[in-house]
Amino acid sequence: MGYMGSGKSILGQKIAQKLNYTLIDLDNYITKKEKTSITNLFKTKGEIYFRKLESLCLEEILNTNKNCVVSLGGGTPCYGVNLKTIKDSKKATSIYLHATIEELTNRLYIEKNTRPIISHLQSKEELMEFIGKHLFERSFYYNQADLIIKTDAKTPDQLAEEMYIKLL
Repeated sequence: MGYMGSGKSILGQKIAQKLNYTLIDLDNYITKKEKTSITNLFKTKGEIYFRKLESLCLEEILNTNKNCVVSLGGGTPCYGVNLKTIKDSKKATSIYLHATIEELTNRLYIEKNTRPIISHLQSKEELMEFIGKHLFERSFYYNQADLIIKTDAKTPDQLAEEMYIKLL
């Protein structure tokens, strides 16, 4: 878990490979199940529909018997009973990929046009303020993870190794 741009997708791939587990990206799982994009789901059916679906899919994944790494959406642990579902799962270890506001701003500013939620923001200052507000709201949830990995100034390979060691 972690904010957008924290490295959930790339680190999910790397740690799944190291553990020889399947990677399940929750957003991709939902997209395949619904046969449409997350953006389109929000537009056509609304956020409440999406959040209910997200919770159902998360539960579905956690109730399977396969060894997998689940890459959550940035907001997943912050809605409904999702965090409780994760914490109550006997076989799940939650990891918060903690990046600073400055690091997230630098990462996301260069790719903001590919992320609909921030594409309207014009300056780095506006983006930093947006991220800061979201992190303030979400940090309560993120900080309840079993493990917290600080991502700033580390390569994806270094982070995957750190995660791997902490999971053993």
